[in-house]
Amino acid sequence: MPLPRTLFGEASERLPLFDDLPDAAIDRLAAAGFGRGLLTAALRARLRKAGLADMAALARATPTDLTAVRKIGPVRIQAIRTHLLGELARLVPGARERHDQATTDRRRLDRLRTMPAEWLPLGSAVERLGSAGPTWADLALMQRAEAGRALGLPAADLDEIVSALAHALTPDRPHLRPAPASPDDAAQDARARQEHAERLRERDREWDEAAPARGDR
Repeated sequence: MPLPRTLFGEASERLPLFDDLPDAAIDRLAAAGFGRGLLTAALRARLRKAGLADMAALARATPTDLTAVRKIGPVRIQAIRTHLLGELARLVPGARERHDQATTDRRRLDRLRTMPAEWLPLGSAVERLGSAGPTWADLALMQRAEAGRALGLPAADLDEIVSALAHALTPDRPHLRPAPASPDDAAQDARARQEHAERLRERDREWDEAAPARGDR
């Protein structure tokens, strides 16, 4: 059986696979589609249907986003993360050391340690814990049952804490492109996206045809 998750582990399910990626790396991940050898054609199609069209989208997706896709579970999420980390290591010097799971978790916990309690939108949970309570990093590392017993917190407060931790640790969303200035611009933008998606699908087909036969993983 898997070990019980901490509150931090629960919050991490709502955080992107990777934080603080350079714009240049994001652009190159997007241009590469899903890369070589990532999942099967059927799973790639499901990811695209869910709005995850390339490796850049996967890098910014959360485990919760990915598990909403049929046949994507914890094992495949780990495989996706490993695949992306390998791609990032080719694009960004030091990416493997900076963005592996342990370093990412440690960086997020360090951020919690420097965050005053009043910065976290925890509502009633703040009042229940009081100033003499554990730091938010300490609290995040507790298992749900442990925190409930030790601090007398009901499930609703624990849910509130998990949501607040995820909110506090979520990086800023990437800036959206400005809306097209005219219908012609909108149509041109749509055609460009369609052509890009078709090029990625054609590349996938070529790589699938060149790859040895394999069963669905």
